[in-house]
Amino acid sequence: MTAALGRRVAVRVPATSANLGPGFDTLGLALSVYDELEVEALEAGRLEIEVAGEGTADVPRDASHLVVRAIAHTYAAVGREMPGLRLSATNVIPHGRGMGSSGAAVVAGILATKGLLADEVELTDTDLLRLATEMEGHPDNVAPGLFGGLTIAWMDAAGPQHKQLIVHRGVSPLVLVPSFTMSTAVARSLQPLQVPREDAVFNVSRSALLIAAMTQSPELLMAATEDKLHQNYRAQAMPETDRLVRALRAEGYAAVVSGAGPSVLVLADGPGQRLAAADLTASLVDTPWEALMLAVDVKGGTVRTAEGSA
Repeated sequence: MTAALGRRVAVRVPATSANLGPGFDTLGLALSVYDELEVEALEAGRLEIEVAGEGTADVPRDASHLVVRAIAHTYAAVGREMPGLRLSATNVIPHGRGMGSSGAAVVAGILATKGLLADEVELTDTDLLRLATEMEGHPDNVAPGLFGGLTIAWMDAAGPQHKQLIVHRGVSPLVLVPSFTMSTAVARSLQPLQVPREDAVFNVSRSALLIAAMTQSPELLMAATEDKLHQNYRAQAMPETDRLVRALRAEGYAAVVSGAGPSVLVLADGPGQRLAAADLTASLVDTPWEALMLAVDVKGGTVRTAEGSA
């Protein structure tokens, strides 16, 4: 069985920032920048793709499109035949900037399938996270994209798991987005397979502290965002990002690399500090960095039946 022909669903997925400094491959935060798409079930074999916004010139219009691949993966996982598709995407999350654009595409495809098969198959939160992790490789970006807020993600014998936490209202995220991009694969390749024991202990302490800072005590964010596991190793691939992070931290702002970079995430402890960090950035850099003053998204990805759906 396939989804009813003509059924249309609308999906909205937030950007994410992973790692948050010390929480490598574990912590992620959902942010109020969104990709939106509408998917309609067509006769088998048809595929129509429209893309507006980010990546318009580069995103494929065939079965290799990441959303289409995620839909195909989910249909196969639940043992259903995939219909033809009409996909209309409006992309706002910057591509290749460390804001979870690929994870958002994966989440969008899985949620779209959930909506298309709503009358036939029940996909639980556990199913959604497992399917997304199978495609993305690790759950730290897809967990906040699916569920919103601050998430802790981990793997155990049963598969990927997550815990969603409510962020303290004083935490004010600022993302500084450059014009250049960074490959996640390249960034990950720069890290060693082993690290000194003292560095591992350092990051364990900071990750624990970061949970307290993000949920209860924003005044601790500066100390809580220190890291020795990944940012220094990746600095050679994005020197401008590294310089900006160091300059902001020297002035007391809790700046970290957003995901694999090259964007910079500042976790300010209030709107005033966030504005000051944005103003300081403008005076520190020679090339343009877009300052996105964002909220923490608390809903995660959503799917609903589109108007006029059969």
